[in-house]
Amino acid sequence: MAHAKNHDYHILAPSWWPFLGSVGGFFMLFGAVLWMHDSGPWVFLIGLVAVLYVMFGWWADVVAESKVGDHTPVVQIGLRYGFILFIMSEVMFFAAWFWTFFKHAMYPMGPESPAVDGVWPPAGIETFDPWHLPLINTLILLCSGCAATWAHHALAHEDNREDMKWGLIIAVALGAIFTVFQAYEYSHAAFGFAGNIYGATFFMATGFHGFHVVIGTIFLLVCLLRLNAGHFTKEKHVGFEAAAWYWHFVDVVWLFLFAAVYIWGQ
Repeated sequence: MAHAKNHDYHILAPSWWPFLGSVGGFFMLFGAVLWMHDSGPWVFLIGLVAVLYVMFGWWADVVAESKVGDHTPVVQIGLRYGFILFIMSEVMFFAAWFWTFFKHAMYPMGPESPAVDGVWPPAGIETFDPWHLPLINTLILLCSGCAATWAHHALAHEDNREDMKWGLIIAVALGAIFTVFQAYEYSHAAFGFAGNIYGATFFMATGFHGFHVVIGTIFLLVCLLRLNAGHFTKEKHVGFEAAAWYWHFVDVVWLFLFAAVYIWGQ
């Protein structure tokens, strides 16, 4: 047959998702700038809705491709490599926040800086005790990562969908609890975001991590819904593997934050 497929690759059909995603991202960025200049959030919200629509539609297409057999072993390898590169880019993103925290902690700016160094944390900053709520949150996130690993082992090695379901439920619940405790911690901070470099770096580093926790929790929740819909098999579960990898990345970043920001940097 002249048009029979004789390779293991998936040739994508033309799609409008990249274009619509770019337009939505532009409206989000432009709308955020307008919002910061007191023009209201509406342009930003329009862009956000467009981006969310693209995410849902594009990923739904990927799921459909998998269900009809387009995700051959070769395609699955490409998907895994792509997600690994994405996680590497996220590592570099957090490296920037660690860099600025270490720089200001080791060479703090004083009132006459750069001629005279100051102290770290800056005078008047009351830091968190790392051995109370931060330690509890660390244990919660690590237990959530263990639950995600249990879920992955249950599917990939035992084909046990019931254990996978409960592992995902526990992982999602603990991720949500972590977010609630993080918000509680923020509400009781003795320092603010503005006016001092410690508060700025603390909230940027831990805040972006908290944002990634929310994304990872949603990621795992979607995997739970897909599991209930019968999308995953022992042989084909790249989407869940990506969620598990992402969740372990979030765990590791938090361990570095806990050690560097909460313990070493106080």
